[in-house]
Amino acid sequence: MRRAPEPGERQAWLRLARTEHVGPVTFASLIARFGSASAALTELPRLARRGGGQNFVLPPERDSALELERLDEIGARLVLSCDSEFPAGLAALDPPPPLISMLGHAPLLQREMIALVGARNASALGRKFAFTLAKDLSDAGLVVVSGLARGIDSAAHEAALEGGTIAVVAGGLDIVYPPENEALYRAIAQRGVVLSEMRLGEAPQARHFPRRNRLISGLARGVVVVEAAERSGSLITANYALEQNREIFAVPGSPLDPRAKGPNRLIRDGATLVESAEDVLAQLRPMLGSAFREDEPPPPPADRAGLEAEADRIRDRVIEALGPAPVEVDELIRQLGAPAAAILTVILELELAGRCRRQAGNRVSWA
Repeated sequence: MRRAPEPGERQAWLRLARTEHVGPVTFASLIARFGSASAALTELPRLARRGGGQNFVLPPERDSALELERLDEIGARLVLSCDSEFPAGLAALDPPPPLISMLGHAPLLQREMIALVGARNASALGRKFAFTLAKDLSDAGLVVVSGLARGIDSAAHEAALEGGTIAVVAGGLDIVYPPENEALYRAIAQRGVVLSEMRLGEAPQARHFPRRNRLISGLARGVVVVEAAERSGSLITANYALEQNREIFAVPGSPLDPRAKGPNRLIRDGATLVESAEDVLAQLRPMLGSAFREDEPPPPPADRAGLEAEADRIRDRVIEALGPAPVEVDELIRQLGAPAAAILTVILELELAGRCRRQAGNRVSWA
């Protein structure tokens, strides 16, 4: 059962989420270990020192207070992963994003969603099909989620404005990207939802887009890909959908068009071929209205001192096992034959110290 923290804890939650080297996995580990954001913030400098960090600095309290004030000024709000109104699809992710900022109509976050993504340099026919598909899915009662990019994303949002659409952006809510979509951004903010994990004022960067794509797929029951080149952001979204046990749909295209390579490969790999909205709806109907499965948070360690003593004993072995190439955490645990909790503690401390980096697929490497 999700339960919102006390009012004073909301700012601490935001401050912890904005701390350097604290991503979703580390955030969830800290909350599970210490029970609250305030307690975790108190412990962070000590944990970073244990990992070899010498100059760990917490973000000033004023920064998080100012962010909350600025969100209020633009009519936006912060939704924490422990809040009851946090989207069910995101809450079921492992781990969920610690928080999201949203601008627009919050009730849309509680409705059933379908993601529709595709090429920025979309063909005229691709845009037309995406518009028709999004309109039909919206008319069927689904909220259409996309990434506000030019091309397929824009067509999907435009078609679903009346029925409900959510734009997940890679920068702060106060930054419109791409600039040519400003009118569309304003329309979605008034009639739908604009959503982001990033702090206000943060310009979109290449490293932010995978996090945005993870939210797009996480919000929805499934992801429809319309035109996407190999190794495109749309296929990253589809890969996240696969990891999250979401349905994957793809619109086939001509083998002569590079933009069809992504969807055609997804179909070969088992994605549902889409020629109309009914192909999507037929697959989704049995699951609509059912709950997303949420994992129970792990219990806090009963013997924190004992856990840290065990971490001290194996730290050198963990450091030796890490390298520049990412390795799965489960593989580390298997090879080292040490308690998983102790290995995870060492990784946490190294990450806070800036010496270790989390990678996709529950992998870690040297920073």
